[in-house]
Amino acid sequence: MKVLYLEDESLLGRIVKESLESRDCDIDWFIDGKQARQALARAGEYDIAVLDVQMPGEDGFTIGNRLRKEFPTLPILYLTARTQAKDVLSGFESGGNDYVRKPFSMEELLVRMRNLVSMREGTASSTSSAPAPIAIGAPQSSHEEFYSFGRFTFDYPNLRLVFQPASGPPKEHSLSHREAELLRLFLRARGQSVIERKTILLELWHDDGFFNSRNLDVYVRKLRSMLEDDPAVRILTLRGVGYRFVVER
Repeated sequence: MKVLYLEDESLLGRIVKESLESRDCDIDWFIDGKQARQALARAGEYDIAVLDVQMPGEDGFTIGNRLRKEFPTLPILYLTARTQAKDVLSGFESGGNDYVRKPFSMEELLVRMRNLVSMREGTASSTSSAPAPIAIGAPQSSHEEFYSFGRFTFDYPNLRLVFQPASGPPKEHSLSHREAELLRLFLRARGQSVIERKTILLELWHDDGFFNSRNLDVYVRKLRSMLEDDPAVRILTLRGVGYRFVVER
């Protein structure tokens, strides 16, 4: 993996850089937001960005938000000492795909990095120690990665959701990788009476803990805001159980 790494603590930064390099990673380490900005123009060269949140100058969330806008498919993993749910949710809302809380083990960090990169490439990570994802619906072949529902078309490989109104120009949304994964999961579950929260969390995050559960709420709200252009398409909440994806035409 080629990694963009942002960390202002010199000792920790050196340990992480040397540890990842010993595991066949190529690391570009920056100690502040100003330095990192110099790398943004070529961020497309990286497989993943690993960003410390609390940085002098521009913090990790600000850098991550910039990266997400310029490189919508680049996986972003935040390193944070913050434990409040609202802080973690802020990270996801700024475009993050995952987070690791300090202090962390190098094994956990590497597994999470490899999982994100593998998800981006559309393959399962053979190095992950996380539970195998639960399959939902029929296996998808390459020609099934384009979906049409209601007045929407969903181009999963290119992370694009397009709404076609009855008249006028189409409206296009660029999705993050996680948003696209969640929408595809809902579409694969069409016709089911319910898709359980636990199933979604294990499928997409390999963990059904509290923080990931709150993170799921954020992504469901984002998808609902995109889908509200067509009243026939809805994500229904079945309180205490999960969701149902409804397309009425």
